[in-house]
Amino acid sequence: MRPRLPGSLRSRLFLILLAGLLCGQGLAFAIMLLERDQSARAVMLTTLQRDVAVAVALLDRLPAEERAGWLPLLDRPTYRYELGPGAAGTPDLPSRTRMIADEIRTALAPRFSVRFDALPGPTERLQGHVVLADGSGLTIDVRPAMRPVASWLPVALGVQLLVLAACVGLAVRLAVRPLTRFAEAADRLEPGRPATRFAEAEPDEVARAGRAFNALQARIARHLDERVRILAAISHDLQTPITRMRLRVETGAEGPDQDRLLADLDEVEALVREGIAYARSVHGDVEPTARLDLRAFIESLVFDYQDAGRDVTLTALADVTVATRPQALRRILTNLIDNALRYAGRAEIDVRAEEGRLAIAVLDRGPGIPADKLEAVLLPFVRLEESRSRDTGGTGLGLAIADQLAAALGGKLTLSNRPGGGLEAVVTLA
Repeated sequence: MRPRLPGSLRSRLFLILLAGLLCGQGLAFAIMLLERDQSARAVMLTTLQRDVAVAVALLDRLPAEERAGWLPLLDRPTYRYELGPGAAGTPDLPSRTRMIADEIRTALAPRFSVRFDALPGPTERLQGHVVLADGSGLTIDVRPAMRPVASWLPVALGVQLLVLAACVGLAVRLAVRPLTRFAEAADRLEPGRPATRFAEAEPDEVARAGRAFNALQARIARHLDERVRILAAISHDLQTPITRMRLRVETGAEGPDQDRLLADLDEVEALVREGIAYARSVHGDVEPTARLDLRAFIESLVFDYQDAGRDVTLTALADVTVATRPQALRRILTNLIDNALRYAGRAEIDVRAEEGRLAIAVLDRGPGIPADKLEAVLLPFVRLEESRSRDTGGTGLGLAIADQLAAALGGKLTLSNRPGGGLEAVVTLA
């Protein structure tokens, strides 16, 4: 089964680079050990050849009764000397011990002849049998072994691997961090909201991408501004001919046709006013920010609706003071309340302060909105033909204006269907 890579690019790069570097480090360590083994073997064989030649010559010249006292002085970690014929073995030598036997034979030739036996056991063991000048037997007991690895070497290797992993992690972080910043900047990029410039910092590739991203934001902003200005200009210029048409209709013959024409003109005028309001909502930062007693502000708005005979109630109201643009906030809540009254006949307002943010919810028990249309209705001129059709009124700009103004206030408008039916429109302010 094909192994599954982690989901994030950071983890994938980290694992790939770390695996590659660890393999390279392991290969280098294996080569070092191999070279160390070969070097140690060459040194050992050279030392063995000279040492055995000297030791055998010395023991051959010593009196027989003094030889036993000299044996401990001639012993080495990998070979030692014994007087006598030694242990019984087999003449078949492995390749490694055969090389050692050749070195010893070369060192003692031509003065002494040597016979070699391999001794059975868990480790390789070789004995060379020499006959001294007086006929005494001498055994060279060789036990090849690698010199142990220094105790500090595994610790040094572990520290090296930790430093390697830390460097890989830092390199991956530096490489991926611009992508994360690009993703965050792209998430913040929304038409109608103030654009945050991407930092055009080094390295060069990131700076070039940052300049391209900032240019893209500027082009989008100019395109949107141009379209909004066209909408505002058309809506504004339509007011004059609409007024002339109304005067002509009102001065004409009275009757059902006149009433239908006046109703059509009212709808056109409403659409023009909403178009101008939407164009202005895109530039919602023209109004200065002021400190606002939210309790008094919401209560005043609710009392105005109640005085007009509309069913608007408060279910919860936090006692807070906020810095915002009062007229923009009033327009947002008015649009949401009018929307609830139009489709449900009743609106509830719930104000909550939680986790440093302020949430103003307008709730109704109307038909609600299909789940797949909750975001689409925030676009201009979008109306639902089934539950919220043209017959119920509206221009399709009320929620779009509220969404644009909420964005201009640094907040967000979210719509959701309520359990049991109805719609919940929540304006969240920082």
